[in-house]
Amino acid sequence: MARDRKRNTFVYTIKTTKKNIVTIVRERIYSANAALIAVGTLPHDVDQTRVVVEPPRDPSHGDLASNDAMVLVKGSNKSPRELAEAVAKQLRADSGIEKVSVADPGFINVTLKPEAWTTALRVAVQRGENYGRSHLGRGRHVNAEYVSANPTGPMHVGHGRGAVFGDALANLLEFVGFKVTREYYVNDAGAQVDQLARSAYLRYREALGEEIGAIPEGLYPGEYVKEAAYLIGQQYGDALRGRPESEWLPVVRDLAIKTMMRIIREDLDALNIEHDVFFSERSLIHGPKDEVAATVDGLRKRGLVYEGRLPPPKGGSVEDWEDREQTLFRSTAFGDDVDRPLKKSDGSYTYFASDIAYHRNKLKRGFRTLIDIWGADHGGYIKRMQAAVAALSDRKAELDVKLVQLVKLLRAGEPVKMSKRAGEFVTLREVVDEVGRDAVRFMMLFRKNDAVLEFDLAKVIEQSRDNPVFYVQYGHARGQSVFRNAREAFPDLPADITSLLEAANLEQLSDPVELALMRRIALYPRVVEAAAAAHEPHRIAFYLFDLASEFHALWTLGNASPHLRFIIQNDRQMTLARLVLVQGVVTVLASGLALLGVGAPNEMR
Repeated sequence: MARDRKRNTFVYTIKTTKKNIVTIVRERIYSANAALIAVGTLPHDVDQTRVVVEPPRDPSHGDLASNDAMVLVKGSNKSPRELAEAVAKQLRADSGIEKVSVADPGFINVTLKPEAWTTALRVAVQRGENYGRSHLGRGRHVNAEYVSANPTGPMHVGHGRGAVFGDALANLLEFVGFKVTREYYVNDAGAQVDQLARSAYLRYREALGEEIGAIPEGLYPGEYVKEAAYLIGQQYGDALRGRPESEWLPVVRDLAIKTMMRIIREDLDALNIEHDVFFSERSLIHGPKDEVAATVDGLRKRGLVYEGRLPPPKGGSVEDWEDREQTLFRSTAFGDDVDRPLKKSDGSYTYFASDIAYHRNKLKRGFRTLIDIWGADHGGYIKRMQAAVAALSDRKAELDVKLVQLVKLLRAGEPVKMSKRAGEFVTLREVVDEVGRDAVRFMMLFRKNDAVLEFDLAKVIEQSRDNPVFYVQYGHARGQSVFRNAREAFPDLPADITSLLEAANLEQLSDPVELALMRRIALYPRVVEAAAAAHEPHRIAFYLFDLASEFHALWTLGNASPHLRFIIQNDRQMTLARLVLVQGVVTVLASGLALLGVGAPNEMR
């Protein structure tokens, strides 16, 4: 009898498993469906993969809602509402469910008993920094490539957004059980690095006393180029001056790239971002073996590379189109709109050919889940790259490309002028130095990656609700202040969380605002898993803002209604229960901020 009770209560499942409440409710719905399959109401081959359980938009409808009946109605010989009522009848027999209602056209709304939420709160506090972790990834290896800025100068704020997005996504995936390799692809083989070398050589000559005049068009005018020129002078003195370009270009190029990558690494370090691998594009061509040629030859042997002509683009510009016989990758066989050139008219390989070889290298290293984070101007490149990965892996690998939109840098609503150091843009380092790492990281994630971000240097340092990073961090600091004040009011409070949990009676937390806050805390593991599965770390930032908002709202209510205060001088038991609630908030805020790479301060100054 006891075994049956345990099997049918949310409380037991919450306590003894790492399943989140959404997962538990979905499993209860699956069990209800199984009962209907057994009596013939639903067919045996019913597909439940489209069943969704999530909080309803209107909290008055219940704690969680499901589309179960609407997606399973086909083959049931019932209307969606009739099927929903049949499922609801099964769910009402569950001892962990308070109420089940059905709304047109067939939504199933579930309200759980309060004990489910207090138990989830207890579990959150007990697990501490491990709350929300899961085995979703099952140790699978993921390659996340992000930033990959050309080594031709310091990073700008657009690069910074991609860097923060990639780093937070890697944190998130590791948190749910994936093994992530963080990778930077160094584009050190194209014409742009030759131009960088020419720019550095010009500055080198200037440092030796030559009059160089205006920087020619096409070269890099930024002051940062002088750093590379200085390094050249330190190592070679005037020995390179006057030599033909064929002699000095390789030397200067390598030193210039080395200097630029040092600057980029320092920029990344300012955001506390580290990569496991810095992969050189040049190594694909000039390494022990020409990997680009080997990749093209391998695809040709499989009939995926051929010589042919491309039709002019439909409805588009034909300025860059060449009507000539060329080497083409059969990307249309893998979902692309047109086959893609692999060689230029001069016989050299296209950038796409090098990119195919690079992704082949990732696959050879054993990765089957690849994530590329690119700038918004690369949107037209996605289909061909996904086609290449499908071809290289016989459709066994998955490439997810995330585009990161532009950042509009403002100060009090006005566009920020260009940087003196970079000459053409504001550097990321300048922004970090001005407003701080936490503000940059949080605000880069407080908008979906494919939406343009307006980053206002004045607003991100305001101490107000209008500044999300302050508001969330203040929530953590305010929670810690509750504990400091509580220890002044009750000097004999339990010193550790375990003792606090043992002493607290969480059933006292029955006010609707307290229950709402517990629900928010209980849903954190589900938010984490959903964000990881969708590769969308911004969901964590949104969630943290909502959690902090509810916490601040409860604090404000306590000012007007003393019975809702966290510390009640003449009610030790209620204070203990509310301290557990505060600890739940603090635990989740610290966890979520850590995923975003943002600090969780104990006090704000």
